[in-house]
Amino acid sequence: MSTDEHAERFTALRPLLFTIAYEMLGSATETDDVLQDSYLRWAKVDLATVRDTRSYLARLVTRQALNALRTGARRREDYVGVWLPEPLLLDEDDASADVVLAESVSMAMLVVLETLSPDERAVFVLREVFGFDHDEIAEAVGKSVVTVRQMAHRAREHVRARRRRFEPAGPARTARVTERFMAAVSTGDMEGLLSLLAPDVTWTADGGGKVIAVRRPVVGAEKVAALVLGIFRPDTRIEWVNCNNTPALVAYRGDRLEGAFLTEVVDGRITQFYAIRNPDKLLSLAAPRRISR
Repeated sequence: MSTDEHAERFTALRPLLFTIAYEMLGSATETDDVLQDSYLRWAKVDLATVRDTRSYLARLVTRQALNALRTGARRREDYVGVWLPEPLLLDEDDASADVVLAESVSMAMLVVLETLSPDERAVFVLREVFGFDHDEIAEAVGKSVVTVRQMAHRAREHVRARRRRFEPAGPARTARVTERFMAAVSTGDMEGLLSLLAPDVTWTADGGGKVIAVRRPVVGAEKVAALVLGIFRPDTRIEWVNCNNTPALVAYRGDRLEGAFLTEVVDGRITQFYAIRNPDKLLSLAAPRRISR
């Protein structure tokens, strides 16, 4: 088989493979490394032995992502402040029509997935999001089918227990609230800003010790509003982007990207801010990505 055929098969499935690895790792940068390593391994495979390219490549990428996830877990123990997933810049709303895919890449879901063990996370992603059979997953994670079934059930219950009691708003309603938020911030309208925040709104920032950022979550509308007005100053340029399939804000001072700010909206009010300010985690915003299921 030619190298061209290896490349064609891999390229055709790359959005799917990227999404699997990103949901396991929460990092677009690490995902790119995993896909590069996976392709080098794939290029050596005799294609005559591959019965199902999608299943084969998903297993290959899962194994590489698991290795990276275990290594990353050790590094995160020394991380300064709260660790948040890297924001994922999307160039199209193709996920919005797929409810499962849209939810699976949301910042809220990725934060919940961080509380699973590496194996549980892999099993949950492959089973609940991408619908792989238990036997395919067992081969990917190196466990028995019985164990995988148990892990899938345990992970599903764990995620369900940690989801919000109220359903977050969809992208359209989130966009409307975000637009009003931008208007209040740009005019320094504290009263208007407070009207958009839930009483127990939470601000979670990730600076990684590389920029000034609160190291613990801040809770309460007045405290969060003060933080917001301190960050989005008159000299700050704010742009809309689609991050993780929801409207998000990116802030610039001059040409320097200061941070990406994602929100959760419930019942017309912002309940959560995710402020990613670690410059290493903003590198992935340089180019939009495609995701697939």
